Amino acid sequence: MALFIKPLGRAIKHLLFAAASLLMAFPFYWMVTSALKTNDEIWRSPPTLWPEAGLWRNFSEAWNAAPFWKYMGNSIFVAGAIVLLQILNSGMMAYALAHMKFRLKGVLSAIILLGYMVPNTAVYLPSYIVLSKLQLLDSYAGLIISNCVGVFSVFLIRQAFLQVPHELVEAGEIDGASQMRILWTIVAPIARSSFAVLALITFIDQYNNYFWPMLITKNPDLQLVSAGLRSFFVEGGAYGLKWPLIMAASAFTIAPLMIVFLFTQKTIMQSVNMTAGSQKG
Repeated sequence: MALFIKPLGRAIKHLLFAAASLLMAFPFYWMVTSALKTNDEIWRSPPTLWPEAGLWRNFSEAWNAAPFWKYMGNSIFVAGAIVLLQILNSGMMAYALAHMKFRLKGVLSAIILLGYMVPNTAVYLPSYIVLSKLQLLDSYAGLIISNCVGVFSVFLIRQAFLQVPHELVEAGEIDGASQMRILWTIVAPIARSSFAVLALITFIDQYNNYFWPMLITKNPDLQLVSAGLRSFFVEGGAYGLKWPLIMAASAFTIAPLMIVFLFTQKTIMQSVNMTAGSQKG
């Protein structure tokens, strides 16, 4: 009897995971298929799961209706720069908190944990004032510098560095390596999966960022994807009356996120497997 119960339980678990995956993927499927429909098909009741005649021209029409190449380029540039800076800053800060000894180390760690509980909107006003004093409003520099350090990033990489044996750091010090060399040639490669997770989360967050960029930038040439989609919704989408074009624009603007995920999924899965293995051990 036990020989049948175990495979049955495994099959049920796989079915539940498959159902959850389909449930999460359905909004993306609906977005893409809606981009191929007419406005009447979208509002039809009951709704159809597949367009009667795929209107692929909706994608080209939406692309030409607004400068989406500029919106996507701005978002990729800003998000990519922020990812690089956060990797550098969080790596150095996390290494100091995990493998270096200095006074008030515990206090600094507690402050970082406390900052993690502060909502982002609570620091918008002081951040705006600081950028105004530095004359960095309405600029790429203001967008990037204001997001170059993240409390979550430091916390995530610190937790990863704590899993690295301190003996490796001591061995590097005995060999005469500097702290920076130990960080980037010994410790960081071991925690590369956590850096991949950080890069993916940060890129998605900054690529989709809306409120803060809208607050500190007024120049249309600096608009990111989220602000560009809103402008298109109001103008090209005619306040939601042209849903096929809006869905088409939403579909191709998330393409960079899908590409980033495809490049990082293998490393992320390695991180998940390592975490599961350490918990079992």
